[in-house]
Amino acid sequence: MRKTYVLDTNVLIQAPYALDCFEDNDLVLPLAVLEELDGLKKAEGERGANARAAIRALEWHRCRGDLLEGVPLESGGTLRVESNCVDVTLPESLSDSVQDNRILRVCKGLHEQGGQIVLVTKDILLRLKAQMLGLAAEDFTTEQAPENGMGYTGRIECYAPEARFRDFRKRGVPCEELYQTDEAGNVIRPGLTPNQFVVLHADQSNKKTQLGRVCGEKVVALEYSKRTPYGVKPRSAGQYFLQEALMQPAETAPLVIVRGMAGTAKTFYSLAVGLEKLLCEGKNEYRRILICRPNAQFDLDIGFLPGDEQEKISPLLRPVMDNLEQLIDSNDAERYRDEAALQDKIREIFARGIIQAEAMNFIRGRSIAQTYLIIDEAQNMTPAQVKGVITRAGKGTKIILLGDPGQIDRPYLDERTNGLSYAAAHMQGSPLCWQLTLGAGECERSPLAMDAIHRL
Repeated sequence: MRKTYVLDTNVLIQAPYALDCFEDNDLVLPLAVLEELDGLKKAEGERGANARAAIRALEWHRCRGDLLEGVPLESGGTLRVESNCVDVTLPESLSDSVQDNRILRVCKGLHEQGGQIVLVTKDILLRLKAQMLGLAAEDFTTEQAPENGMGYTGRIECYAPEARFRDFRKRGVPCEELYQTDEAGNVIRPGLTPNQFVVLHADQSNKKTQLGRVCGEKVVALEYSKRTPYGVKPRSAGQYFLQEALMQPAETAPLVIVRGMAGTAKTFYSLAVGLEKLLCEGKNEYRRILICRPNAQFDLDIGFLPGDEQEKISPLLRPVMDNLEQLIDSNDAERYRDEAALQDKIREIFARGIIQAEAMNFIRGRSIAQTYLIIDEAQNMTPAQVKGVITRAGKGTKIILLGDPGQIDRPYLDERTNGLSYAAAHMQGSPLCWQLTLGAGECERSPLAMDAIHRL
């Protein structure tokens, strides 16, 4: 049945192309949405850029017909602006001065005229208000990571025949010979994904394990398991897998996506491998380490902060500084004996351009070549932002997306609509993307932090 979707402003701010996402249904934009777009068109950062993109799309449709009467869309539906419904009554508790309530008035007016009316908004409270009025409302789901992709961790445990297990390091194991078992003991052949990491068990001795990854039709041994990048030695299976993905050259693994809770050494290990590549290997594989940490409020207000770009973003680099302190001086007992000398070493790394930092706004429109690019806290990116970053990758660039989908600071994003989950779901299966999820048991913080994780 043909539906009529009423779009809220935040849908167009999140996805300016949303007008093309509703197939052969009818779209309605309340006049209040146009006014909000007009107020946002001069805003800094992504919000302003998306508002302007949405306005240009509306202008393109306006040139094709009368938006008040309705303009046909290429998908088979129609788009129109609703300027009526001003006489529709709402409960006295819903003030006319609130823009969201004006959108609700349009939905209620169209609902009274008949037809299946659905309000589409990223605002949970507005959806709640709509339900109170007996109106259908839903989230904009086009950018959501599919549910069947949310459970992919990039790692799997399998059994291998004893003979294959013994020769694993020399010959690998064909994927078709790996299996799992269910609770009843039945054999299950797992579906494996390119670059998926494997904990391999010998089927006649469950205590024997080896680590590998899917490469073509085989599972092969890890290539970098004996390396200690910048003096760091992996302490768990997850860290061996993480080291393998990070140490691979950009031509083999240009995109690495790592999810995990705070304290699983995502940023620490990424920095360690970056410093190893730039300072120790001598292969000139990368020109620099570039770090970006998205921040909801900071990305909008950077233009108003004092100082140059590096001074503006320095508050976001404090977690990076904490990790550098541990990497530059690995001696826990002596590290903080001379604070001045330690800080001088860190400043030297930035002064030499070995590590650079940049705000998310300044990544837009660039082509980044031969760079080891770390995007920390990537769960605070929108799908449009993560797409913009990945498509900025030039020759020889390696992009590492790090984050915890359970810790999101940005409004209108959740575990399925954030850029990290979006990229992980849509890049799953790509031979150019390596993914890994680190578990709570691989947390590297203090005993107190570990205890709090389980108790709180």
